Amino acid sequence: MQELIAKRYVKALGEATGSEALENMYDVFSAVSASFSNTKFASVMENPEIANADKESILLDAVKAVESDKLNNLIKLLVENGRISIIPAMAEEMRKEIARSSKNYSGVVYSNEDVDAKTLSDLSMGLGKKVDATVVLEFVKNDVDGLKVEVTDLDMEINFSKTRVNAQLVEHILKAI
Repeated sequence: MQELIAKRYVKALGEATGSEALENMYDVFSAVSASFSNTKFASVMENPEIANADKESILLDAVKAVESDKLNNLIKLLVENGRISIIPAMAEEMRKEIARSSKNYSGVVYSNEDVDAKTLSDLSMGLGKKVDATVVLEFVKNDVDGLKVEVTDLDMEINFSKTRVNAQLVEHILKAI
């Protein structure tokens, strides 16, 4: 539910400010959303006994360095509507929107064997051509038997499993006999 609300705010914010300003606001929102991982900060923001004016003051002090009236008004609007808790979801939606507009995506390659930089580069270029975007892949060693490529912003997952390929090869040979 929070993602849907955050999407509306980010869409309106993007239309009102433009992509460059949205990138600047993303930096601020990602820093503020990181504060929500601190249990004390999160408990203060979610505590109904603390006045909204105090919560607003804390958040406005956190974004004071940016000196943006639009950002300040957005913070005030979120506090007024009791939607402070969607700030982390808004940061994530801003990241996705920036990736969509710039066509720069990041993904992860999982495998139980090491994957060299050239292979990652080739995979990145191949996927980038396929989706007409820039895809940057990072390697994570995992217990995946084969190779698994995930680009979550594109809802893309490619999986090459050794056991599945072997099973299909045996099945194909048995059909040929």
